[in-house]
Amino acid sequence: MTVIETTNLTKIYKRSHLGKVYLTTGITGVSFSVNRGEIFALLGLNGSGKTTTIKLLLGLLKPSSGESLILGERTHSAKVLKKIGFMPEVPYFYPYLTGSEILHFYARMSEVDDVGRRVDKILDLVGLFERRNKRLSEFSKGMLQRIAIAQSLIHDPEILIYDEPISGLDPLAISEMRGLLLKLKSEGKTIFMSSHFISEVEKVSDRAAILARGSLARIVEHGAWADREGELERIFIKEVEGASELGKIKI
Repeated sequence: MTVIETTNLTKIYKRSHLGKVYLTTGITGVSFSVNRGEIFALLGLNGSGKTTTIKLLLGLLKPSSGESLILGERTHSAKVLKKIGFMPEVPYFYPYLTGSEILHFYARMSEVDDVGRRVDKILDLVGLFERRNKRLSEFSKGMLQRIAIAQSLIHDPEILIYDEPISGLDPLAISEMRGLLLKLKSEGKTIFMSSHFISEVEKVSDRAAILARGSLARIVEHGAWADREGELERIFIKEVEGASELGKIKI
């Protein structure tokens, strides 16, 4: 079953500088679908449109044209948003709160039943139960990523949308995050994630879409790289070779 679908999704930014107007392409004509229970990765160079795509999916940006659907409905509806867990590339939390306190805060906002029990369960899932009373200001980068995963799960969503979930992590934290993503998949979650860590995408994803200059260059099935180490990286380089930051069209 398809749970996320985009059709010719396009975002053009209009900016002005020194009296001149510029149109900058975020993404253009992007179409893909994500199936229930899979990990679907969106790959691309910096500036290729990964975060723009995620913001369009969440309704944080309005598309210039095209549309996106989640569970068959427009993604900005409150009904659909309740079924989504989101983690931005750079999550921010109040540093003076503890891990337990921040999750209690999000649980109450989400009207979760039996808040204390749910918070303890999620803290245990992400490996932070023993550190639940530690202030977030004392958390490492990896621990903050795990608490960000925890807040995305607190309301038990069907779909998880993660923007660069392993960015900036050390090798041990990357390994822990990989295990967590696979565990969430085994529990039936659908995960849509952006990344440029291709070696990690190879290890966890069922399919990958490659963006180049804001357009969808190719969708790659797991079978295309499953038995050939480094094959996804070779495909990626071939598709984005020569691509750089998105150009500007002066008008």
